[in-house]
Amino acid sequence: MRWRSAIDRAITPLGLTHAQYAVVVPLLSMERAGRRPSQRQLANFTGLEPLYVSKLARALERAGLVERTSDPDDIRAVQLGLTDRGREVATRAVERVHGLQDELTAPLGGLSSPQTRALIESLQILLDASQNTRAPDSPPSHTRKVQRIPGTRG
Repeated sequence: MRWRSAIDRAITPLGLTHAQYAVVVPLLSMERAGRRPSQRQLANFTGLEPLYVSKLARALERAGLVERTSDPDDIRAVQLGLTDRGREVATRAVERVHGLQDELTAPLGGLSSPQTRALIESLQILLDASQNTRAPDSPPSHTRKVQRIPGTRG
């Protein structure tokens, strides 16, 4: 929670919430790869629920960071793209978060240190294992999605 709070403090001056960051950064990555994803494709990529991505995309559109257009191949789908301002904000957000990650992992030797890599691998194992366990009232693990923080390393 402290790590997430630190990220929030780093990106709030850019006008982003953590949830919006989780949309614009993967969208930036997908655009750089030549893809213009639908809301559903972005939801699948991020692990967020499609309805939540739709809500976030509308808010980002109102903020002038994202444009939503009809998909020429599927009239029911909406494609997402960053505006020029959205690209600038997403790029700055990634830079801030990467700098913060460097700072927060410095006691372990930085992001590329063997200790940090081992920590990341251990956390990934725990995330993967958590998908296989569930509370009695929760859906089966194959229907739950784990949200990774896009734009982070590791």
